[in-house]
Amino acid sequence: MKLKFSKMHGLGNDFVVIDGVRQTVHLTAERLRQLGDRHTGVGFDQLLLVEAPQAAENDFRYRIFNNDGSEVEQCGNGARCFVKFVTEQKLTNKRAIRVETAKGVIVPMLDDSGLITVDMGVPRFAPLDIPFHAEGDAITHPLQVGEHSVDISVVSMGNPHAVQVVDNTDTAPVAEQGPLIERHSRFPERVNAGFMQIVGRGEIRLRVYERGAGETLACGTGACAAVVAGIRRGLLDKVVRVHTRGGDLTISWGGPGLPVKMTGPAVTVFNGEIDV
Repeated sequence: MKLKFSKMHGLGNDFVVIDGVRQTVHLTAERLRQLGDRHTGVGFDQLLLVEAPQAAENDFRYRIFNNDGSEVEQCGNGARCFVKFVTEQKLTNKRAIRVETAKGVIVPMLDDSGLITVDMGVPRFAPLDIPFHAEGDAITHPLQVGEHSVDISVVSMGNPHAVQVVDNTDTAPVAEQGPLIERHSRFPERVNAGFMQIVGRGEIRLRVYERGAGETLACGTGACAAVVAGIRRGLLDKVVRVHTRGGDLTISWGGPGLPVKMTGPAVTVFNGEIDV
């Protein structure tokens, strides 16, 4: 069977996006790994599957799969690409779209400039919500990573994040510590590992080793988690420019009980068709 798809990216975090509303889609973990291979498939960090909503008050449902075949709960850069996709494919003419994800409903909005703002929901910090093995909520937790002990902030943005502050993201041990943190025994469902450099109260640099995908050029939920962690630690103001290797995002958070807002671009690279 032939499947139509779009190749897209949000700041270099790249996606294959498939319309599951107008075509029938069945993808096994093995097929996802084949499609995600950058040499013998299409190649992607994540595959996004657009589906009809389960609840009538919502517009769409979307599912997110890593290139290792695993399904994840949330993806910030993917949410922006999702909005651009359903708009370009004329699946909707709305500017504010209610989208079901595995961790609840998000409401991304497309503005006149082409930038997309996503309400990423209220961040959570309780260890059970991450999930993370710890005795209770704390601003930071010590984590033994190989021979080193690092201080991390744990945040759920619908998916789990462990954020540490580093002096310089260029020299941060992302390749060495990222896989160890991702699969650390204290994170039973694995975790995204963020490395944040504080440039100023309204500016950070960030690298993220993503669960199931490795280091990506940008991570939207990782940017949200990093800013939230920095605000909780008293290091950042309420609106922060996040520099990733793929480009910049603007993240805002008003504090406990309030949602995180993420604004940034989404780009369609090409449209294609593949046999599955």
